[in-house]
Amino acid sequence: MNPKTIGLIVAEEVAAADLMGPAEIFSRATIGRSDQLEARESRCYRVMTVGISAKPCVTECGIVISPDVDLESAPPLDTVFVCSGSGCHGEKLNRRLIKWLKQRAPNTRRIAALGRGIYPLAATGLLDGRQAVIHWRFAKDVASRFPKVRVNPNNLFVKDGPFYTCAGGASAVDFALALVEEDYGRHVALALARELVVHVKRSGEHEQYSEALKFQIQSSDRFADLPAWILSHLSDDLSIDVLAQRAAMSRRNFTRLFHEALGKTPAQFVAEARIAEAQQRLLVPRNSIESIASSLGFRSADVFSVAFERCTGIRPRIYRALRRAPKGNSSSANVVPHKSTGRARSTVLRAA
Repeated sequence: MNPKTIGLIVAEEVAAADLMGPAEIFSRATIGRSDQLEARESRCYRVMTVGISAKPCVTECGIVISPDVDLESAPPLDTVFVCSGSGCHGEKLNRRLIKWLKQRAPNTRRIAALGRGIYPLAATGLLDGRQAVIHWRFAKDVASRFPKVRVNPNNLFVKDGPFYTCAGGASAVDFALALVEEDYGRHVALALARELVVHVKRSGEHEQYSEALKFQIQSSDRFADLPAWILSHLSDDLSIDVLAQRAAMSRRNFTRLFHEALGKTPAQFVAEARIAEAQQRLLVPRNSIESIASSLGFRSADVFSVAFERCTGIRPRIYRALRRAPKGNSSSANVVPHKSTGRARSTVLRAA
């Protein structure tokens, strides 16, 4: 098996998280291969850094990167990751990157922009009319500079044709795992996630500002870590008594403080967390309604279906059917509405 070549575009003040996370994922991905003598592990990818120039560049956190090649000497690439910096690399170099992306696009299977890498990719015009996930900090600026791009400031990453966009940061790891799954299957991606001690492999549809993080920001120190514990124990008994004991508080005091911090009861938070996870698991065809219900602490599939309908307005089977059906283009606005997945060719990557 010939490994697929991944090119990571680097520039001055690139975010190290955008670069290192995917590089680690792709460099570790292997797949078993059997021949007449023995079973062997074959590398799935060949990873190289591609500099806009041949000069070393410094990441935001001070790590010096010496590119393997520059744009002119880069070989044919299966996938290009635009991990561009903050723009401090100069207008001339920026124009060079934009020209190179336009030339390479027809012969490159996929091109992805991470974080601020959206700027040079959008400047090529290749994203015009397409949906693109933007880090929430840059969403308004990107929307004003590139009015033909359909900005999505909510999700982690999205695919639209051969172009992929990702919010960057920690989501770059989830994005890279989704691409490994796309290329080599779920088993290889999950093995990587386990090896790298990823808490949960998130799909592109997860929000950049998660409910659990909102809770931790708003809550008191006494139960700031409770959301993460709840999300890790969705199949367990998550009654108010159990949660109050976990927070070392009385039932009454816990309920009052929880509601003050979140504006909802503990029972509501748990129910919403279970249904949110159920929505992700329903996107995996092999997961039955019964197994999802059992794995999330519901007494039966019927109880789960009623709870799901109460939260979402539809039954789980209908939700699954609708999410797997093609979607039409219902909006022409520059900024994609909350939770919208855009046109039929635009797909939020679902790495379950």
